[in-house]
Amino acid sequence: MRFALSDEQTALRDAVRELLSRECTPALVRAAWVQTPEADPGRVEAVWAKLAEMGVLGAAAPAAAGGLGLAACDVIPLLEEAGRVALPLPLLETAFVAAPLLAAAGDPYGMLERLIAGELLVACALDGSALVPYATGAHVLLLGERDGGPIRLLAGGESVEPVRSIDGARALGRLLDPAAGRLLDVDQSAASAAWQRGALGCAAQLVGLGRALLELSTQYVKERHQFGVAIGSFQAIKHHLADTLIGLEFAAPAVLRAAWSLDAGAASAGRDVAMAKALASEAAQRAAAVALQCHGAIAYTTEYDLHLFAKRVWASARSWGDADWQRARVGAALGL
Repeated sequence: MRFALSDEQTALRDAVRELLSRECTPALVRAAWVQTPEADPGRVEAVWAKLAEMGVLGAAAPAAAGGLGLAACDVIPLLEEAGRVALPLPLLETAFVAAPLLAAAGDPYGMLERLIAGELLVACALDGSALVPYATGAHVLLLGERDGGPIRLLAGGESVEPVRSIDGARALGRLLDPAAGRLLDVDQSAASAAWQRGALGCAAQLVGLGRALLELSTQYVKERHQFGVAIGSFQAIKHHLADTLIGLEFAAPAVLRAAWSLDAGAASAGRDVAMAKALASEAAQRAAAVALQCHGAIAYTTEYDLHLFAKRVWASARSWGDADWQRARVGAALGL
């Protein structure tokens, strides 16, 4: 097992990074906030179309259905890049959870082709919750319970009501009828795999978010001066940033290891995914806290970009099982 990306994986990741850094700016993330009057869905939809054109939306879909048929180890670096820019779209849910799940079900409603083409946005709540991120803008909802429970498929639109969220770009919605929807004909192993992919993909996005926050903080402390010197020269700030980097560097290989376990069908896959999500959640939350400390008062203003990333961290860290819940899973897997 290698924790380094192959040349092909690196090339694909870099291509996605270039696209997202150019198209998904903080201004676009702001525009996606549902609470703001300046929201412009067209700008966000354009990014989705370009991701589809690059093949990212079909990355985990089988080649027979028109996808790329990539493994988790190939897709995880792309999700990290989506986290790095706080992409305000359900890329994880659509490309990494829904596409393989629909394929496993035999694509009963003929949605895979439209999904790969960028014509469908899929929101997921596979933890039994009535609150569904991205639900108010999604065409399809996948609903279920943790760890292999029955999965239901529900059309979006009038089936949800908007709910105010700490992160407006996630377009949170509440199910009007939590029991609604058609059962998707998949076995327990396919349903469990969908949950594992969701938790793993969320961990990858958290690593990307943490890296973005660390970059913001590092750049700021180089430019901000107090007592005639850059505040980044202060030992206390150096230690905070170093601890943040260490946390992210410990989490990133755990995420890749979990991806390898899923691809290999390893017996430890559930444990590895749980550890990856726990480490990534804690590392990203540390990055958000340190960013607030290093920036001082300006970090608490909505005019500054930092809050776009920090709020995504706080919301995502609690999605797909928070750190405490995932650590309990690791303990149970180890017989503790």
